[in-house]
Amino acid sequence: MLILFIKLILAHLIGDFLFQPEKWVKHKNKHKHTSKYLYLHILVHVVALMVVLLFDTRYWLGFLIIIISHYLIDLLKLHLRTKKNNRWLFAVDQLAHLIVIALVVNIYEPYFSKLLDYNFNKILLLLACLIAVTTMASIVMKTIISKWKIEDKDDKEDSLEDAGAYIGMLERVFVFLFIILGFWEGVGFLLAAKSIFRFGDLSRAKDRKLTEYVLIGTLLSFGLAMVIGLLYSNVIGLI
Repeated sequence: MLILFIKLILAHLIGDFLFQPEKWVKHKNKHKHTSKYLYLHILVHVVALMVVLLFDTRYWLGFLIIIISHYLIDLLKLHLRTKKNNRWLFAVDQLAHLIVIALVVNIYEPYFSKLLDYNFNKILLLLACLIAVTTMASIVMKTIISKWKIEDKDDKEDSLEDAGAYIGMLERVFVFLFIILGFWEGVGFLLAAKSIFRFGDLSRAKDRKLTEYVLIGTLLSFGLAMVIGLLYSNVIGLI
């Protein structure tokens, strides 16, 4: 199962990233289904799949499913694409291709039933922890530190929209992953890296308020991620 999955992923990476120049992407976005590069792109996927599967005719059904679905997904993406949804559409497009690949692998080496039988509860636990470490933790932190209002108008004008929230979520996800993998050194490295990046902001502070505010937020963020990571590590053994 794993070998087939790796082969199909490799073919996808070759077709969608390695051999798809920016010129092709721009032409497809402009001309959509009339773009010659859309069909060249599909041809690249055809060749890549044939090569990684070593021209094995046993996989003819999966081959057809992947190629046809890839064309339809790309075509749909081209017609739905706008400047506003471009990033999200890219993510959905890639997710759709991965789901098709997973379904094709399941045709030849069924694993969905086993996955549901043995790991469904573990998947639910992981999803619950990821939601807790991102959305829930953000709300908890916002509630706790809302008693202090620190505003830096000069920095606010240069700040990316919602950048702080995304940075906080990403750092907690990294801490969570480091802990469940037993890589505690990574937590220390991440904390040190964040301290270095925030040094410029803190050195420009006129008083201690901004420094204390940042430290409280950082300790809360890391603390919540560590607690959730430890809970996951202890509960997963009971399932």
